[in-house]
Amino acid sequence: MSCIMSTQVEIAVIGAGPYGLSVASHLLAQGREVRVFGLPMQTWHEAMPVGMKLKSEGFASNLSDPTGELTLERYCQLNGLPYSHTGTPVKVEIFSAYGRAFQQKFIPHLEPRMVSSIERVPNGFALRLDDGEGVRARTVVVATGIKAFSYTPPELDGLSNDLVTHASCYGDAEHLAGRDVAVVGGGASATDIAALLRARGANPFIVTRRPSIRFQSALGQRSLLDRIKAPMTGLGPGWKSVLCVHAPLVFHAMPEDFRVDVVRRYLGPAPAWFVRDQVEGHVPVVADAKVAKVEAGGRGVRLQISHSDGATRTLEADHVISATGYRVDLDRLTFLGDGIRSSLRRSDTAPALSRHFESSVPNLYFVGPAAANSFGPLMRFAYGADYTARRLSRHLAGVSVRKGNRQDERFTALSSERSRP
Repeated sequence: MSCIMSTQVEIAVIGAGPYGLSVASHLLAQGREVRVFGLPMQTWHEAMPVGMKLKSEGFASNLSDPTGELTLERYCQLNGLPYSHTGTPVKVEIFSAYGRAFQQKFIPHLEPRMVSSIERVPNGFALRLDDGEGVRARTVVVATGIKAFSYTPPELDGLSNDLVTHASCYGDAEHLAGRDVAVVGGGASATDIAALLRARGANPFIVTRRPSIRFQSALGQRSLLDRIKAPMTGLGPGWKSVLCVHAPLVFHAMPEDFRVDVVRRYLGPAPAWFVRDQVEGHVPVVADAKVAKVEAGGRGVRLQISHSDGATRTLEADHVISATGYRVDLDRLTFLGDGIRSSLRRSDTAPALSRHFESSVPNLYFVGPAAANSFGPLMRFAYGADYTARRLSRHLAGVSVRKGNRQDERFTALSSERSRP
């Protein structure tokens, strides 16, 4: 193997989704030395069902640059695309293209390479890229999004990918046309993938523990009283959402058990109102159903189902898709060296972070969904990218100033010593 020399950089940002790109745009605007690694908007481009629409409203689907120059609204205006602050669902293809346009404008030197490993070294971190290049960075910001955190429950594990896959594997599903597909889950991921499967000529059916699938309601026109009782936010209406959006530091100060429970329960993955017509009356739903076991057999897969009344049944499908969401787990970030992972203080299975997104490993920061247990549900949505980018970039600017002042003080002291007779 050829020896590739390491290069030095002040800040390395790992990930090029809404959070990574937003943080990088603010740091670069400060004149910081930054290298950004990752494929732009990869999860949105590759792992979301074709034709899917975002649950977030248009005004809540922006990436963040320091002056708000390129919002989703501005991008749509420039490209003749439909847009409204509320009421017009944003297609995932438009959001993904917007993110790539944002990257080209503000982070033109993005490096579409993956980081294969990070280790601690004196004065920073040693990164190894997938092409073998080594990079030394004083500070690392991990903004890898949700892709690494796809969750498949144990009862669906153990079979080959020919029989069981996670919903994140499907940007499209043409190869499943004509096949019976069991979609396990009852949230937005399940209904989105079921709608895609139906559109591609497959025969999906949903298996969910819930007694029924409850879709969100369209907001429509809201009266003054409605707006007072449940103010609108980027996370939806309600005073709880107001607190999540405007008081992430208050959330940070709450007891850990409370924070973890809120993140787990609040703003769950309820299916969006605009998917209802594609699913209700078209996709069979096996409700109040727990998958006890899956095994190869029959046409492909047999699912042993149990109901809350004790009844059991067996279902058959050609394929099973686990639409069971994502769970942040540091152990899934295999590019983090064992020494780093073992040193990280945790909040449940996520990193425990300071008020400035710094982990217990100095100069290692986490943003996006990985920060939700510390800062609240806001971090699970693109809407949280603006708060994160502004707070983190201000903090790192202060760190840089303090380091510079200490270096100046050391230089002055050294000069004074040398000038003594």
